[in-house]
Amino acid sequence: MHINKHLVIHSEVARALKNARPVVALESTLITHGLPYPENLELAAEMEQIIRQEGATPATIAVLQGKVHVGLDKDELEKLAQPGEARRKISARDFGIVLARGESGGTTVAATMIAAHASGIKVFATGGIGGVHRGASYDVSADLPQLGSTPLIVVCAGAKAILDLPATIEYLETLGVPVIGYQTDEFPAFYSRDSGLPVTVRADTPAEIVRIARAQWEMGILRAVLVANPLPVELALPAAEIEEKIQVALQEAQQSHITGAAVTPFLLRRVSELSQRKSLEANLALLHHNARLGAQIACEFVPEPRVYQV
Repeated sequence: MHINKHLVIHSEVARALKNARPVVALESTLITHGLPYPENLELAAEMEQIIRQEGATPATIAVLQGKVHVGLDKDELEKLAQPGEARRKISARDFGIVLARGESGGTTVAATMIAAHASGIKVFATGGIGGVHRGASYDVSADLPQLGSTPLIVVCAGAKAILDLPATIEYLETLGVPVIGYQTDEFPAFYSRDSGLPVTVRADTPAEIVRIARAQWEMGILRAVLVANPLPVELALPAAEIEEKIQVALQEAQQSHITGAAVTPFLLRRVSELSQRKSLEANLALLHHNARLGAQIACEFVPEPRVYQV
């Protein structure tokens, strides 16, 4: 199904949206840039399966040969996950380039939000959002302004712990993005449950989250509602332990003159190595955890039926 010449809606997703069934958007940079093959493909399949088990339809979003695909079939997921072919990491600024040039790539949080909103999807589950980088207040992820301008429920485990979390929370406040702590009063720090930072408000059920989002958007406040979903206690890592590894990785990045878009992948990889994959295991667990909550929220919040042209 096509809404415009750039956007392709997978038939399963189109049917769900047409019939006002719950749909959850998923990003694809985890597949193209986050994990090696075949772990990336296994994770993508697991997240989609979790969403289906909860009664919703998954919509993994990616760009394939200059078309924005909302929902991928098995062969498309496999092709996206395969190593070898160069794929762009696509954020908001990159859409025009990849569409005009017929390129392929994985969508970041910001890019996934754009495609999900254009498709009529209202819930998006990811790992951790981008934010303000440590020691560089001018280095701000495109995820943040996108959250400030796109009416979606975004489920995450907070911002990535390698970032400046207090500055990120302040930026979200400036943008007018409410941060809802799911069954918590504290903003989670990705791998850890604790950051020492308060959320805007606590909500203990998916239905309460949906009521807040509906009320906000009915008032014409077309911003995201950010749902901070901490890892279960038994899966989370101690904040002090992971911060020690982050500090080492930050120092190594500085010494190696790693800058720009290369910083986050380097830090995540080094923290995983320094923690003997504990951080990676926590990362995978929180992705599963967020996919499940995203599906539960989507089942509470079913949008109005949308008409598509074939």
